[in-house]
Amino acid sequence: MKKLLLEIFTWWNGQTLGTRIHTLINGRLVGSDLDGNKYFINKKNTDSRWVIYNGKMDASKINANWHDWIHYRTDEIPVIDKKEKSWYKKHTMNYTGTEKFYSPRNASKKTKRSIHKSYESWSPEERK
Repeated sequence: MKKLLLEIFTWWNGQTLGTRIHTLINGRLVGSDLDGNKYFINKKNTDSRWVIYNGKMDASKINANWHDWIHYRTDEIPVIDKKEKSWYKKHTMNYTGTEKFYSPRNASKKTKRSIHKSYESWSPEERK
């Protein structure tokens, strides 16, 4: 029930009800990535592509292979079973603005320094 209500009233938490209906009628699943995102094309017009995110919508969740496909750089649908090079890193989303954001070591120990201005800020004169 909660999932249905979230689908009806929120657009940032996965797909909306309208997107679900559009996908059921017009969409054909072409694949999914390791993060659980699902990629679709239009049944009639294969030039139309979209993604249904697993969880909250964030474009940085799309890995490089699917990014090329979703942005029409390639028509080749990525294969999950394809063996990647040993030096490839697993794709992770951009955590900026979340609790998992990057912070350099000892950043929290730094104290705020007061800013000493060597100038006087401009302020508009009062009109009489």
